[in-house]
Amino acid sequence: MQRKLVVLYFIVLLAFVGLGVRIIYINKDHGESYKRQVYSQQKYNSSTLPYKRGDIVDRKGSKLAYSEKVYNLIIDTVAMHEDEGKYVEPTLSAIKKYFPEVDVAAVREYMEQVPTSRYKKFAKNLTYDERQAYLDYEEAAKKDNTAEGGDVLKDVRGVWFEEDYKRRYPYGSLACDVIGFTQGNNLGYFGLEDYYSDVLNGTNGRRYGYLTEDSIVEQTIKPATDGNTIVTTLDTNIQGIVEKHLVAFNEEHKNEAREGNGAKNIGCIIMNPNNGEVLAMASYPFYDLNDPGNLEPFYSSEELAQMDDDEVSQARNQIWKNFCISDTYEPGSTAKPFTVAAALEDGDITGNENYNCTGALEIGEHTIHCHNRLGDGPLSVTQGIQKSCNVVLMNVAFAMGKEKWLKYNRLFNFGLKTNVDLAGETNASSLVFNESMGQTDLAVGSFGQGFNVTMMQIAAGYCSLINGGYYYQPHFVSKILNSEGATVEEIEPRLVKQTISNSTSDKIKDMLRSVVMEGSEGTGYTARPAGYTMGGKTGTAEKLPRDKQNYLVSFCGYVPADDPQVLIYVVIDQPNVLAQDNARLATVLTRDIMTEVLPYMNIFMTEELSEEEKEELAQKQQTFSITAGSVSVNEIGEMVSTENGGSSAAGTSEDSETEGNTNGRSENNEYTVPGMEEDGVEDGDDEGENESAEEREIKFDAETGYPIDPNTGQVLNPDTLLPVSGSTSFMD
Repeated sequence: MQRKLVVLYFIVLLAFVGLGVRIIYINKDHGESYKRQVYSQQKYNSSTLPYKRGDIVDRKGSKLAYSEKVYNLIIDTVAMHEDEGKYVEPTLSAIKKYFPEVDVAAVREYMEQVPTSRYKKFAKNLTYDERQAYLDYEEAAKKDNTAEGGDVLKDVRGVWFEEDYKRRYPYGSLACDVIGFTQGNNLGYFGLEDYYSDVLNGTNGRRYGYLTEDSIVEQTIKPATDGNTIVTTLDTNIQGIVEKHLVAFNEEHKNEAREGNGAKNIGCIIMNPNNGEVLAMASYPFYDLNDPGNLEPFYSSEELAQMDDDEVSQARNQIWKNFCISDTYEPGSTAKPFTVAAALEDGDITGNENYNCTGALEIGEHTIHCHNRLGDGPLSVTQGIQKSCNVVLMNVAFAMGKEKWLKYNRLFNFGLKTNVDLAGETNASSLVFNESMGQTDLAVGSFGQGFNVTMMQIAAGYCSLINGGYYYQPHFVSKILNSEGATVEEIEPRLVKQTISNSTSDKIKDMLRSVVMEGSEGTGYTARPAGYTMGGKTGTAEKLPRDKQNYLVSFCGYVPADDPQVLIYVVIDQPNVLAQDNARLATVLTRDIMTEVLPYMNIFMTEELSEEEKEELAQKQQTFSITAGSVSVNEIGEMVSTENGGSSAAGTSEDSETEGNTNGRSENNEYTVPGMEEDGVEDGDDEGENESAEEREIKFDAETGYPIDPNTGQVLNPDTLLPVSGSTSFMD
């Protein structure tokens, strides 16, 4: 008997388990269908009260995203057919009058096909005024059937309004890559909207109606719980300045060397290097957050007509992704300070070493060239960074070996996610070197080739290089508030680790200072905003496939040079110019941005202005200014292209006089080293790198006008700096 009871117990238990599984399955696959059936049977006695999704605000409280109450028009077919259908025509006439966007013929057809329906949505996102005009008519009809002016009102019935919320982005495209957007049911896509979706979302409420014993209708309301607001570290004004100059660069170089935008991608990150706060992040082109699916600004009508659904989806995802965290690339010379910092920290070099740059090093069976194939002669480590010498960096890397290089490469988080609080970050773990790397890999890795990074990884790593060695997790949100404005959570800066010591950081800052502050001796001197001290490093990397001669140029810098308060990282991917390997494009864009950002941040000038700088600043003061987000991207572009003496776009200043000079000569016919990279392994920072060549009195062949190598006497091709009688490759 006891055994039978046990068996029966388990049978009942299994039945309940099976029933539970079945209910879960039905709810998952058919829940919405059954919900609609319930709605179709209700008679105003039960309805959902939607929650309001929390706001996204900048560090000063400006709303970047908020939810506005809207209304959906619901048709109750049963109510409209009451009293032998006397309400049908008056109600349809009222709908046609007050909601012209609603197809009345479709409403009539639905009423005939589904006469028992009590819930059918026919219009969405109606404003308060649109709804109220209809309700006023309905109320007047119930009272005396006479409107002002003597018009006869007819009773209407069967229309009611469901509350909902629509996401609004008051600044349009501003910070689109950071904010992201929402679609149906408050689902966040990309950026903060996606990453913090659970924080921003609340819980729906419910309104219940029931009859008492006296047949009196009563209501019970379970209120909705609104979502929380996130306070970001973004500054809309800084973001606006950055985006303005990215648009200016695009307008300046649009259709210049090829049909299309001024570059394949343009990215910029501005951070506080002392706590990991991101003040601005932008990657061009931008899209309108209020209409994210619209591809018309990016493709012609003919192109759109030829796209199938998959191609449309791919095109949208390409526009929506954030270049600063989603795309990877070889960093080029911006990685050189990391190599030197690692060697200094481990004691493999002191920083006082000198190396002789002859223009190349033989590594096994390979010849790896410097950007200046003529060589720079004896250089200190600081001069190697200043002039961006590959030979110096290779020797530094050899001094510490691949094990230590790999150790610090990982310590600076290359190949790993920074865990920035944005959706869509790539880690590039499969695109970095590992223990199988050889001596050649170490050589090219020392100057930023052969492995991939993201913009966020470089920016976060640089912050630790210059702030004393402290690696902070980059972040966008500083505080979470509830719907009443009370603080729910304070998000403090998160110190993850220490990458290098304070003393090593000080040495690196001195080296980076020389890149910008030592005049044309350094590759980054055109990045310095007038009146400020600055440190930083340029980068030029040839992209794969190497034979296509496509380049990515960049600059990572900070101000002031001795006490970093703000860091900026600019990347221009395949600039639309004849000579892409021109780091000056990135340095001049940096200067234009920082010239506006620094005064806004109350970081004051400390350096005496030259007459040329005074004139430049006076000209910049005549340019247009915008309040962040107050104009659209298209308007900004029009203003840039028509503004007389507009903001100095990259490549338009006096410092860019050699841009596009593909034969390696400047206007005064003096030879300049063009910074070409063979097979993409030597980083071509092409600023301030002809000085040593001039000091060595380069002569030119009388017949061809080509330069003569002072070491070998051979005539060189000015585009490649290879002997005209033959050529060699990187792997020769």
